[in-house]
Amino acid sequence: MAKSKVTAESFLEKMGIGVPEDRAAAAKPAETSQAVPARSGLKHIGGYFNRETTEQVAILRARLGLNNSQLLKRAIEELYSREIAARKFGDR
Repeated sequence: MAKSKVTAESFLEKMGIGVPEDRAAAAKPAETSQAVPARSGLKHIGGYFNRETTEQVAILRARLGLNNSQLLKRAIEELYSREIAARKFGDR
C-alpha cells in the first residue's frame, strides 16, 4: 500500500482552511536558471562539543552577530596568526 505525501498545504486544503498567500508563494519552486549553490567549492568542517563549549559558541554568535561558519573562520584565523607569530619569535 503506497502512502501519499502529505504537505502542509494539502493538509490545510483538506481541513477546509485556505493556504495563506505568503505560504502559497513560498511553496512554488523558484524559477531560476542554473543557479549556483552558495556553498559550491567550499569544504565542511565540523566537530562534536560538550555543553559548555556549545553554550560559549552560542553566546559568541549572539554577541558578535556571526553565524557558525563566520565564527569558526574568525577563531581559526586568530589562532593561526598567533601560531605564526610564535614561530617567528622562536616560541615554538
